[in-house]
Amino acid sequence: MDNRAEIREFLTSRRARISPERAGLPPGSRRRVPGLRRSEVAALADMSVEYYAKLERGNLSGVSPAVLEAVARALRLDDAERAHLLRLAQAADGSDALARPRRRSTRQWTPHRSLQWTLDAVTAGPAFVRNGRMDLLAANQLARAFYCDVHATAGNQANLARFNFLDPTSRRFYPDWDQAADIAVAILRTEAGRNPYDKDLHDLVGELSTRSDAFRTRWGAHDVRHHGTGTKRFHHHTVGDLTLAYEGLEMAAEPGLTLTIHTAEPGSPSEEGLRLLASWAATRETQASG
Repeated sequence: MDNRAEIREFLTSRRARISPERAGLPPGSRRRVPGLRRSEVAALADMSVEYYAKLERGNLSGVSPAVLEAVARALRLDDAERAHLLRLAQAADGSDALARPRRRSTRQWTPHRSLQWTLDAVTAGPAFVRNGRMDLLAANQLARAFYCDVHATAGNQANLARFNFLDPTSRRFYPDWDQAADIAVAILRTEAGRNPYDKDLHDLVGELSTRSDAFRTRWGAHDVRHHGTGTKRFHHHTVGDLTLAYEGLEMAAEPGLTLTIHTAEPGSPSEEGLRLLASWAATRETQASG
């Protein structure tokens, strides 16, 4: 699968967002497009305009790390964007073929018993495993209760991105909906750079682009990010408002999967909310099994 269009759009979008002043250049006049000109990026990266134009057309195959670093520096890329550019270059020349996560079907993959035991051992907060497409693959009891709205609609297919953009319930569940939407798209865009050969991901992006203007606009921005730790606000229909910290851990035994654990500040109303959610979840699962 050719990723030249992805490279071209990413580099073009990064160039367009940098003003001459931010790059330390005079503003000049008669600028027809926002951001820097190709010639200015080339000068900042210490390369010819012709060579930079070739890179921006999507030809990253065989490009040295030093050249990629020069482009990243000229475009003021952050750590997540630098990593994304490197993955795009690796995919362009096939050097990541062995390192890419194996394509897996979410309907066939099941967690090892020991992984489920580990998730079930986490009792103070929701703990779950997702892939780069944001499919929920495994969860503890609290996470199943926490994300019950995601599972309630069959069309979501236990996918957080579908829930975010296609299910109206998500706007209640995420009080900061725009932030949640930005994060979801950045995770998918990062996964597209890491594994451009994932047909399931292409199908998901196509579906969301067709059905959601909010997704399509964000996808076109080519924003990527590292999503490892932070704090989010939620509103659960049973226990109300929750402010939870999260930690995302890459799984060494399953490349491409992430284990995420949500926790509340000790002694906070959100901690009490999680206790209530745990009680509700236990009652709910007992009734379901009975």
